[in-house]
Amino acid sequence: MRERAPSRDKPTGGQDGLSSSQGRRRWSNFLPLLVFLVVVVEISLLGHLDMAKNAAMVNTWAHTFYTYSGTSISEEPDVSGADSDEKRVEMDGCEEWLEREDAVNYTRDFSKDPIFVAGFEQETISCSLGCRLGYTIKSGEKIDATFGLSQDPGLPRVLRSMESSHYYAENNIDMARRRGYDIVMTTSLSSDVPVGYFSWAEYDIMAPMTPKTEKSHAAAFISNCGARNFRLEVLVLLEKMNVPIDSYGGCHRNRDGRVDKVETLKSYKFSLAFENSNEEDYVTEKFFQSLVAGTIPVVVGAPNIQDFAPSLHSVLHIKELSDVGPVAKKMKYLAGNPEAFNNSLRWKYEGPSDSFKALVDMAAVHSSCRLCIFLATKIREREERSQSRPCRCSRGVGTVYHLFVRERGRFEMVSIFLRSDDLTINAMASAVLQKFRQLNHVPVWKKERPQVLRSRDKLKIYRVYPVGLTQRQALYTFRFHGDEDFRRYIERNPCAKFEVIFV
Repeated sequence: MRERAPSRDKPTGGQDGLSSSQGRRRWSNFLPLLVFLVVVVEISLLGHLDMAKNAAMVNTWAHTFYTYSGTSISEEPDVSGADSDEKRVEMDGCEEWLEREDAVNYTRDFSKDPIFVAGFEQETISCSLGCRLGYTIKSGEKIDATFGLSQDPGLPRVLRSMESSHYYAENNIDMARRRGYDIVMTTSLSSDVPVGYFSWAEYDIMAPMTPKTEKSHAAAFISNCGARNFRLEVLVLLEKMNVPIDSYGGCHRNRDGRVDKVETLKSYKFSLAFENSNEEDYVTEKFFQSLVAGTIPVVVGAPNIQDFAPSLHSVLHIKELSDVGPVAKKMKYLAGNPEAFNNSLRWKYEGPSDSFKALVDMAAVHSSCRLCIFLATKIREREERSQSRPCRCSRGVGTVYHLFVRERGRFEMVSIFLRSDDLTINAMASAVLQKFRQLNHVPVWKKERPQVLRSRDKLKIYRVYPVGLTQRQALYTFRFHGDEDFRRYIERNPCAKFEVIFV
C-alpha cells in the first residue's frame, strides 16, 4: 500500500516546517549581535561622560547582552568558549580597565615637593625624583627623615657610615636597630641602602693591562699595624714561604712609600688587598684598586669576597691562617706560568661577569638618591594601602593580573600584565622586556659604565625581584622556587611591585 502524502495546508515536520523553524532560530541568533552593536553605538555617543560612569553603564549593558544570549555570568563575561582572537580582545579590555581602576591618586608630587633629609651636608645629586639633603630647613618644608638620633619619635632616623662594625659597633645592623635607627646605610648589602666603596665612575676597572716588570711577586700597602685580624701574620708567613713582597706601607716597609699606589701596582702580578677586618661586604678601595691595576688580588677580609670578584678565578682568598700555604703555592705557580696567569685576568679582555656588573651598577645611582627613593617608596606604599584596588580582572576562566615594575635606581613604576594561563617566571621576564623596549628604556648605568661594557640597544635581565628586598637578597639569595611558587606570590600579593636589574 502506497503511503499517503502529507497535506500541504498543515506542516507536519516536512522541509517547509524545518525551514521556518530554522529561520526563527537564525533571527534569534542575530539578536545578541544586534544588541551588541547598539551597545557600541551608545558607548561612542556617550564618550564624553565620566569614565567611571561610562564603565558602569558598559558593564550593565554587557550583562544584558550576555544574559540575553543565554550566557550565565556573575560580574564579567565568560569568554572560555571564544577563540584566541576573541580572548585577546577581552583580555585587552581587562588591561585597559585595570590601568584605570588601579590608578592611585597620590597626595604628594615629589617633583614639586622633594624628599628632604636633614642633618647632613648639602649635596647636589641627580635623582629620578625630587631629593634634597642639608642642614638648612626652608620655610614650610617638611622633614622626611634625619641623620642621627633625632628627638622627634615620629621622624625616621638614618645611620650612614662606611666604617667596619668591628671598629664601630653601631654599624652592625641589629645594633643600629636597637639604638633606634630606622634606616641603615652601611657597606653591608643587607642594610636598607648600601653604601659601597665601588663605582664605575671612581675606578677605571677596565683600564688596559701593562707589563709586569717588578721582580717581586706582590706589592703591599698596609699602614694600620693594629688591625683586628691576622693580616700582618699572613704577610710574615708569605715572606717565610719565599713569596717576594714589596711593602710600601707603614707595616713591614721595605720600599719607599711615596708613590702613586695604582700606578705602582700595575707593575706587579699580585696585590695584597688586606682589609683591617674580616666582615661580610666590607670591601674597600684596596680591592678595587687592585682590579684597576690589572693584578690578582690576594685577599684577607670579607668572607664573601667571591661575590665581589669579576670572574671565578680572578681572586685568591686567605680565609684563615691555614690557607696561607696553598695560596703561596698558587702565587708562585701563577707567577711562573704566563698562560695560567693571563687566564686569571681574562675578564680584563672579555669583560667581567654579569654578577659583578650587577653589583657595581648599583652605585651608578648615588646612595643619597637611593635613600630618597627608599623613603618615597614607603610614603607611597602607605597611601596605596589606604585605597581599594582590584589588581586583577577575571573574565570566564581567565584572569589578568596587574603588576608593577621599575628598574633598580628608578622611582616610578610601569604596568605589566600577566594572564592566568601563563603565570610563569618566563612570562614575567618577557613582559618586563617587552614593556621596557616599548619605552625605549635607557638603563641607569649607561653613562657610568666603561664604553666597552655598554650594551648597545639591548636589554638583558639579570634579576627581577619584589620591591623591599635588600640588595644581598636581590643579588644573591632570593629566587622563586619554580612557577608554582611565583604563581602563589602573585595571587597572595595584589598589585605586586617588582624591581628589575638590567646588565
